[in-house]
Amino acid sequence: MSKIIGLASDHAGYPLKETVKQWLTEWGYSYKDFGTNSTDSCNYPEFGHALANAVESGELETGIAICGTGNGINMSVNHHAGIRGALCWQPQIAELARQHNDANILVMPGRFIDEDTARRCVEKFLSTPFEGGRHQARIDAIPVK
Repeated sequence: MSKIIGLASDHAGYPLKETVKQWLTEWGYSYKDFGTNSTDSCNYPEFGHALANAVESGELETGIAICGTGNGINMSVNHHAGIRGALCWQPQIAELARQHNDANILVMPGRFIDEDTARRCVEKFLSTPFEGGRHQARIDAIPVK
């Protein structure tokens, strides 16, 4: 997986996104932050679309998106061709999202996940390869706009 990770959040996800930046730096990754840049109320689609555009265009291979529940920003990123955003709140879900679904954007619920669990989700997401095989046919069956 690429060593440059895209990041996006709304105001509710901003604190966790800032923590994720520290982890990425600690692990030797770089990141491109598409915003938001504060806890001031904002609209998650703006930042989710910016991240998804970068992954969709090939500028970045993967990303991490965070909003309050994770649902809104996940819906936003998944409106882009070739994006497989996975809402994850447990490390095993993040691992299986990569292993079986070839997820390319990890989405987390900033208001409903503790830092230790989020850290383990990010670790699993970044370290787990896609298995391919029988799972590839399932990925191929997802329509691309």
